Formats: sequence, structure tokens, C-alpha cells
Amino acid sequence: MEKMPLCIVGLGYVGLPLAWAFAKHGYPVYGFDINQKRIETLNAGHDWTNELSDADLKAVSIEFSSDPSIIGKAKVVIIALPTPVDDKNKPDLAILEAGSATVGRQLKPGMIVVYESTVYPGVTEEICGPILEKESGLVSGKDFTLGYSPERINPGDKQHTVETIMKIVAGQDEKTADILCDLYGSIVNAGIHRAPSIKVAEMAKAIENAQRDINIAYINEIAMLCNHLGIRSKDVLQAAGTKWNFLKFQPGLVGGHCIGVDPFYLVEKARQLGMDTHLITAGRTINDGMAAFVADRVTAALPVEPDNARILVLGLTFKENVPDTRNSKVEDVIKALKARGATVEAHDPFVSPEHIARMNVEAGSLEKGPYDAILLLVPHKQYTDISVKQLTNALKDDGVLYDLKSLLDEKEIAKTGRKYLSL
Repeated sequence: MEKMPLCIVGLGYVGLPLAWAFAKHGYPVYGFDINQKRIETLNAGHDWTNELSDADLKAVSIEFSSDPSIIGKAKVVIIALPTPVDDKNKPDLAILEAGSATVGRQLKPGMIVVYESTVYPGVTEEICGPILEKESGLVSGKDFTLGYSPERINPGDKQHTVETIMKIVAGQDEKTADILCDLYGSIVNAGIHRAPSIKVAEMAKAIENAQRDINIAYINEIAMLCNHLGIRSKDVLQAAGTKWNFLKFQPGLVGGHCIGVDPFYLVEKARQLGMDTHLITAGRTINDGMAAFVADRVTAALPVEPDNARILVLGLTFKENVPDTRNSKVEDVIKALKARGATVEAHDPFVSPEHIARMNVEAGSLEKGPYDAILLLVPHKQYTDISVKQLTNALKDDGVLYDLKSLLDEKEIAKTGRKYLSL
């Protein structure tokens, strides 16, 4: 049976691995992105997100282009574009709307348009569908149909990939759902969950990350309470974790383009319906407040007044071993430290000095010490591979080492006379 041609719109963390998976299984795949530099690097055989190796890209055939006409070559168009929030934490659908308009101008009768972006229920059919209709002059549900299959990519995770994560699939009608279940089922080994409607699939995706956000918020609040009690949250969680049904979440900074964003989409939809979201909102409030909490703990422990302190932050991305700084809460920690008067420098092996400068912070390094405080906020492998001695040697004799995820040996650090703090 001949395999239908596909076009993936948006070639980031989600779209590129999806395009690669389909291409690996023999589908004719076109990749579209408006970022010409992204297209050039992919055509040169390199993925700057590090989701795919150069060998991975070389092993498949994908036609990459920034020319929208490539979209019209496909039978199924899969849109994998980011859905951030604005500076007031309101859903920002501008990128998704613009992408829908671009696809609409290339739409032909009989095509299926699938959305993988995280949205609140109703966006696919009530916002994106009408844009496609307007730009194409076609009728949704008659001339073309809609589908929704939310992404579940975990950036940097080489174990949980497109092919190994169960896929939720929904279609505008039964025939479309049948086609999409077969399509995704041909590349996803973990199986397909067929949702009864697009709205159900949209809601399911939104609550996945909101649930994690709430669970982490609870543990963050426990960590703050432990700090006030003068006991280590790590010790408390290890003890509690001996019970079989204790959920083993860890405290930390909750950023990125998923967990730190998606709950606001639920909050907005509830607001539109006249409903208040108490628990979801409380979780976001706690997690958004962690940056200030970390900054307060560090400045309180400094051997000098904050105005005279020189601090090094290690790690700028939203999680370890990925190059993505989008919605990283480390930036909030830096802003909070600077607001308290400290001089802050930063280092990240995945972030260029030019990018660091655009984040309004000076580039630093262990070699530029000694510092009054060093904050290990993102435990990239490059940091966890170095010795405690290398860290403490970059500190002043009475300096502070803040270990966000409690990965370092507290006793070894204490022997050097430096102060150890963790969340």
C-alpha cells in the first residue's frame, strides 16, 4: 500500500523527531519552518536541539524548506508549533494562528490538518479551523478535516521517544480518526489511544502537565517548610519515599515550554467559562515563587552584604542536558539576585556567550573565581562530572555553594569550610 505524503509544520523539539520517525518508516516527508537558518542547518545535516544526531538525519530522507508551497505536496499536514503565554500569563496563540493561516493558503480538498500543539479545549475546531477555512476558501468537515494528537516529547530524553510513548489521537469525524489512528499507529510501538473527540484529546494533554505542576508545587512547599524547620527536604523525601504509594516528585524550578506554561491554558479556559481554578492557580503561584525563595536563601547566607557579593550561576536552560532556555526560571533567580544588589555571572555549556549577554547577565566560569556564592541550578552532565574540589576552589573560604537538586556531597563541602545549601 502506498504511503501518504506528510508535511510537518514546525521543526523544533516536537516536529523534527516526528518527521524523522515517519521518514524512517518509509513515508514521503516534507518539513516546513519559517526559520531559514533552521532549514539551512537541517539541510546541512545538523540538529541544534540535539534531539537527533547527525547520523540520524543522514539515515532518512526528508525535504526541508522555508517555502510554504511545500505544504501543498502533502495529504496530511501536522502542525507542531509552540503555544507560549504572554507577559501576563495569558495563552498566546499568535504563532499557532499564523501557522494555521500559512497552511490554509496551501490547503487542497481532501487534506487532513492535524495539530500537536498544547492548547485549551476548543482551539483546534473553534479558532484554527475557521482560520484554515478563511485562507483556503474550503469548508472544514467537508472539503478538509481536522485532527488532534498532542505531543508528549520530553526534550533530551532518549528513552521516551515518539515511538515509545502511547499516542492520543482524535479526529473531526470517524473516517479521519480511522486514518490518523492507522497513520500514527504505523510508527508508534507503544500503541494508540483513540479519544472520542478533539476536545477530549485537547483537555487530556493540558491536564497531563498541570498535574505534574501541582505535584511539584506541593513538594516545593514542603521543601520550603523543611527549610524553615532546619531539616533537609532530601532526607524527608527519602524517608517518605519508602512507602509504596508515595509519589516521588522532587522540588525545583519549574519552567520550560510545557509544565510551566500549560496550566495557564486551563486557567484561561476556565475563566472564559466563568469558573475559578483554585488548585491549578495555587500550584502555579508556588512554583513561580521558587526563584525568589532561592534568591532569598542565598543572599541571607552570603558572607558579605548582597551589594558587595559576586555570584556565579551554573546552568541557564530550563532543564539539564538540553540547550533550550525558553521560560527558564533560572533567569528569574538571576533577576532576583540582581534586584537584591548582587553582581551575577552565569555559565552554561549549552548557551553561547552571545546568548548569555542577551539574557542581560555577564558570562562567568569557575576559572574566574573566587566567588562569594556559586549556584548549581541546572545539573548538566558537564557539571556533575566535575569534582567537589573544583567547585569549592572557585569559592571564597567562607563562600556559599547552593545545590538546587541536592546532588553534591554536603559533608565533603563542609570539610572545606564553605557553607552548603540545598532546596
